[in-house]
Amino acid sequence: MILSLARRFVVAAVVLGTLTLAPVRAGAVEILVFAAASLKTALDEITPAYERQTGHEVTVSYAASSVLARQIQLGAPADLFISANVDWMDVLQDQGLMDTTSRVDLLGNGLVLIGGADQAQIGVVQPETDLSAALDDGYLAMALVDAVPAGIYGKAALQSLGLWAEVQDQIAQTDNVRAALALVAAGAAPLGIVYRSDAQVENRVQVVASFSSDLHPPIIYPAAVTVSGASEAKAFLEYLQSDAAQTVFLEQGFALPDS
Repeated sequence: MILSLARRFVVAAVVLGTLTLAPVRAGAVEILVFAAASLKTALDEITPAYERQTGHEVTVSYAASSVLARQIQLGAPADLFISANVDWMDVLQDQGLMDTTSRVDLLGNGLVLIGGADQAQIGVVQPETDLSAALDDGYLAMALVDAVPAGIYGKAALQSLGLWAEVQDQIAQTDNVRAALALVAAGAAPLGIVYRSDAQVENRVQVVASFSSDLHPPIIYPAAVTVSGASEAKAFLEYLQSDAAQTVFLEQGFALPDS
C-alpha cells in the first residue's frame, strides 16, 4: 500500500511537471539572425545568456554583409539582420524587406592595420607611410574591396591617404573580414586591414597602426527585423541594446554609435 501510494505521488509529480513545462516549450521560438562576420565573437558570448533568460533559441549565421543581404533578397528566412554598414541595410529597406520601425544603429567600430607579432610598429597610417616596403613581396589582406564593408572602408581609407595606387596590386581579397584576419594570423600575409574588434580576438596578430576615422565613411552597424521576422526577434534586438550586451561589445573593441 505504501509503495503504491509512493508510485502515485511520483506519477503525479511527473505529470504536473510536464504540464508546467509545456507552455514554456510550446512558446519557445527559434530566432534566425543574419550578422556580419565581425560580430561573431561578441554574439557567440551574448546569445547564450539571452537563451537562458527566455527559453528561445538564437541561431546566428555569419558572413559578409553583402552575402547576407543578397540571401535575404532571395528569400532566406532571416528574422533579424545586423549589417556592418548602412548601405546594405538601405538596399533591403528600399526593397520593402525590413521592418523600418525596428531599425537602430547598434554599434560602431574602427579600422586598424594588423601584422604578425614581429611586425614593426607604424603608429598611425599617414600619406608618407611606405606600405609597399612593409609588405616587401607579400600581400595586404583585405575583405572584398568593392562589396564587403570592411574592404570598402579600407579601400576608402587608402584612397584618402593616396596609398591605394601603390598597394592595389598587392591586395589579397577575402570573402569577409575574419578571413582577412585569418590570413595574417596564419602568416600567409604580412599585413591586413580589419576592424579594431577583430584584432582583439586573435592573439597571433597585433595592431601595427590605426586609421583616422575621417579617412572613410563612419563605421556603423545598423540592425533591423525583417518584415517576415518573428516578433521575438524584436525582443532579442532590444536585448542587444541592454547594458549587459553592450558591455560585451565594448570589451571586444566595438563602440556605441553615438560615442
